[in-house]
Amino acid sequence: MPAMPSTNDNSKLPVNMKHENQVTCRFYEELNDFLPSHRRKQDFAHYYKGKPSIKDLIESLGVPHTEIELILVNSEAVDFDYQVNNHDRISVYPMFEALDISTELKLRPKPLRTVKFVLDCHLGKLAKYLRMTGFDSLYQKNYQDQEIAQISKQQKRILLTRDRDLLKRRIIDHAHYVHHTQPQKQFLEIIRHFDLRKQLKPFTRCIHCNGELIEVDKSRIEAQLEPRTRQYYQDFKQCQKCQQIYWQGSHYENMQKLIDSMSI
Repeated sequence: MPAMPSTNDNSKLPVNMKHENQVTCRFYEELNDFLPSHRRKQDFAHYYKGKPSIKDLIESLGVPHTEIELILVNSEAVDFDYQVNNHDRISVYPMFEALDISTELKLRPKPLRTVKFVLDCHLGKLAKYLRMTGFDSLYQKNYQDQEIAQISKQQKRILLTRDRDLLKRRIIDHAHYVHHTQPQKQFLEIIRHFDLRKQLKPFTRCIHCNGELIEVDKSRIEAQLEPRTRQYYQDFKQCQKCQQIYWQGSHYENMQKLIDSMSI
């Protein structure tokens, strides 16, 4: 069997690659989830034409820019506008949760002071879990991609989605690709990824409309209560937006058990 051609020997490359430029890429940690299996957790050669920005080159490989915290080219940090050069060595890192890289160049604006979310149309159950634990989370079944991207930008909300193409829109600064498909695991993923353990405020938002809950005197809403609820419960909250009424009944206990069982 003849020897395989070396990727560094352009004279032995297929004709359609002879005049292309080459870079060496390496992606780290969960960024590998976006790559085909033969490119994960290792250096690989990538051929390209023209003069792309590093953002365009990376996204052509399937990795959304919103998932990236740091890019090193030939051991130097660069931003998304860096123009790729032949034979560059590119290392791409995801968001760091513990490592202090404040002296390095970061690619996105500073973290949002107030954590707020907007979720795409496939994450309705995740939206309920986030609202249940007090996080301002916008969600509608009929959101269009452009609309949700504009909401994220204009209202400074973190976009949560399982749509990789949506994350490639340049307008989006703060976003996260949700890896899990099961809602409870998605919720844990978000809490851990953004380190929100100390920001949980259960039962302060309406799970139906995202409005804020306030304590309400029983006498004001008594006529809206079922007889047994009126008889056995004294403390109530009401959504300021949709007027939904909440009390510490079985639904409250079940939600509390769910939160406790997640061992965040």
